[in-house]
Amino acid sequence: MTNPYVIGVDFGSDSVRALVINALTGETVGTHVHEYTRWKQGLYCDPEAAQFRQHPLDYLEGLEVSIVGALAQAPDEVKQQVVGISVDTTGSTPCAVDETGLPLALRPDCLDNPNGMFILWKDHTANAEASEINELAHHWDVDYTKYVGGIYSSEWFWAKLLHQLRVDASIRPHAFSWIEHCDWISAVLTGNTNPLTLHRSRCAAGHKALWHSEFDGLPSNEFLTKLDPLLDGLRDRLFTETYTADQPMGNLSAEWADKLGLSTDVVVGIGAFDAHMGAVGAQIEPYAFVRIIGTSTCDILMAPNQEIGHRLIRGICGQVDGSVAPGMLGLEAGQSAFGDVYAWFAQLIAGPVRELLGNEAADKLSQQLIPHLSDKAAQLPVTEQDVLALDWINGRRTPDANHMLKAALTGLNLGTDAPKVFKALVEATAFGSRSIVERFIEEGVPIKKVIAIGGVAKKSAFVMQTLADVLNKPIQVATADQACALGAAMCASVAAGFHPTLEAAQQAMGSGFDAEYTPRPDKVAIYDSLYKKYLELGAFVEQHTAQPG
Repeated sequence: MTNPYVIGVDFGSDSVRALVINALTGETVGTHVHEYTRWKQGLYCDPEAAQFRQHPLDYLEGLEVSIVGALAQAPDEVKQQVVGISVDTTGSTPCAVDETGLPLALRPDCLDNPNGMFILWKDHTANAEASEINELAHHWDVDYTKYVGGIYSSEWFWAKLLHQLRVDASIRPHAFSWIEHCDWISAVLTGNTNPLTLHRSRCAAGHKALWHSEFDGLPSNEFLTKLDPLLDGLRDRLFTETYTADQPMGNLSAEWADKLGLSTDVVVGIGAFDAHMGAVGAQIEPYAFVRIIGTSTCDILMAPNQEIGHRLIRGICGQVDGSVAPGMLGLEAGQSAFGDVYAWFAQLIAGPVRELLGNEAADKLSQQLIPHLSDKAAQLPVTEQDVLALDWINGRRTPDANHMLKAALTGLNLGTDAPKVFKALVEATAFGSRSIVERFIEEGVPIKKVIAIGGVAKKSAFVMQTLADVLNKPIQVATADQACALGAAMCASVAAGFHPTLEAAQQAMGSGFDAEYTPRPDKVAIYDSLYKKYLELGAFVEQHTAQPG
């Protein structure tokens, strides 16, 4: 086939987007974005309780609409030349499924039950369960947290599923197994959703479910039963083997081939998390630090196993052989809130406007607010007496996960206005980023370059320049608007057998970089001083906050 095409599908927090790409040249011939209908209405969520659930129908509808919409933009002959599809999703986003792999919220006896839906990554209802996992693991004969930075997070697989089983007895008889979003969607495309036979993602299992070859798979049944008898026997209904994203899940089912107008010869690749496939799309290389910057951040490093594989990196979100590319150790970190910090501040201002002046005025203000504040903040001087903030508005992911932590502001006076607070919030997200970089370096993992992708990286020069100043490192911004979907398409090209390796796919399909931010020397020294104050403020807040186990 002279012009094979592949499809990358990226499930984000708010929407799903599909790209149709020429696997030979990297040219995008079709793209479509679909916002989740129920999620957009705020259904099944309670932000005050940190509960964020997504209905499986939002995913199924989005999958079909986005791919069909992307293909509609391409020439007619492209459909006959599609050879592969791969999917990335947020994570950890698990869901309880029955024996057939059907999410419980789609069963008549659990219909629309939020506890039978996909539990979005930022759901923190399982803080207590995460603490219990840490406490037990740190006193067990095998520390199952050693490959995930030594601290298990409430954002992850085991904490979430245990919390659901505890709080809702009605789902227990039907929760045969549990599945990550990236595994389920890929399996749906093949028609085999049997939880005992479908292939599970190495990326998801290693970073979030405590899977490791040293443990012969998942934590032992003895450990899980000690954690809670509700988990007795579940290990046997999950998985032992895992697969990297360059491998096939199977072929497109007749049902989905008909829905999408494609052939059943199309290969469906193993799924993975958005950040990891995004790093592939951003042309990650060994020791490049790739930042996927959106509502939160996920940071991905890749290093040769023989150089770094013997190290245990403290306080990160895992180190997994092959989670990014085969033969490489994938290391993950990130911040639980980045763009969400700015969105919170915008809502703080716009909320009363909505109540007093109505939706039209509030919507107009919301569209203009962040660009306006960015322009004003960029004009402010940077001094050691500036307002200081912590970025932990949704807890801290890394280094050293603790989702009990809260954000803070200090240094306010009667002269403090909105641009000054916004500037402090942007600096706080940059300081949180620096703490991650410094942890990797302290642990013996060098960072040779910084690459950024995601909405914030593309849209906010003020944020990116501040980040470069605080890190004191140049930052390249990938050209691709949809780097995660592009990375998924690259993985699809390898799973389908067109490219022999991910590196070959990157070379053929990569889009390069269209911006670079370099540190400003006059700002670097001041930010060094402010960063020390950030650490001191963080230590004070953490000292007076309940700790995870």
